[in-house]
Amino acid sequence: MKARLRPLSEISAVQAAGLVGVLTDIDDTLTLHGRIVPAAFDALARAKAAGLAVIPVTGRPAGWCDHFARMWPCDGVVGENGGLWFYMSAGRLVRAFSQDERVRAENRDRLLAIREAVLREVPGTALASDQPYRELDLAIDFCEDVRPLPDADIDRIVAIFERFGATCKVSSIHVNGWFGAFDKLAGFQGLCADLGLNPSPERWAYAGDSANDAPMFAHFPLSMGVANVDRWLPRIPVAPAFRSEGEGGYGFAELVDRLLAMRG
Repeated sequence: MKARLRPLSEISAVQAAGLVGVLTDIDDTLTLHGRIVPAAFDALARAKAAGLAVIPVTGRPAGWCDHFARMWPCDGVVGENGGLWFYMSAGRLVRAFSQDERVRAENRDRLLAIREAVLREVPGTALASDQPYRELDLAIDFCEDVRPLPDADIDRIVAIFERFGATCKVSSIHVNGWFGAFDKLAGFQGLCADLGLNPSPERWAYAGDSANDAPMFAHFPLSMGVANVDRWLPRIPVAPAFRSEGEGGYGFAELVDRLLAMRG
């Protein structure tokens, strides 16, 4: 599958010129080894200064997305794998959710049984350290703050979510599960509707690294996996079109460099 991924040098001037924005995952796409890469953060700012809309699309929680939307050089942020989108308007934070407060509360109660089952049945797992800041999903840590678990245990976690009828996605650090028909793509489309942005797939570039980016890789013709996407390709039904040379945030900076150079 790796052979299908094209180098960034093959991104055409026509593709780059037609873009209105850049979308990016955060963990292991802007970061590397748990820390944001300065060149990647600079690339976000350079893309925005060049007139491109910039939208992080992440599995991270509502509490973190509050900070991203307020403080980062971006037009808005999609969080919890598409369950919410936050953006600034007239100096104030707008918080939008795919589900109303009552449904979110009911689903959090339903997720409690899954939490107990995972912690009981898969030794070595833990709740993600950012779980207290989540509104819609349950995040199970398999390598961020715990000893990395083997793929077989990741599969066991996924099977438990599915046993309870939940949707789940595997990121590079967590298994995230929720009740509801949303994903990263749906969250992006919701944010575009609020901001009046054109959501057409050929108008956006997307950068990601893992299985929870699959809907975006499949949807956007100009999709890129940073080099560490190789680890997750067996779990991704439709591979990204392009692949960077660098891992994590270094790869994202490569993408922005290429796009801005091709746009003149």
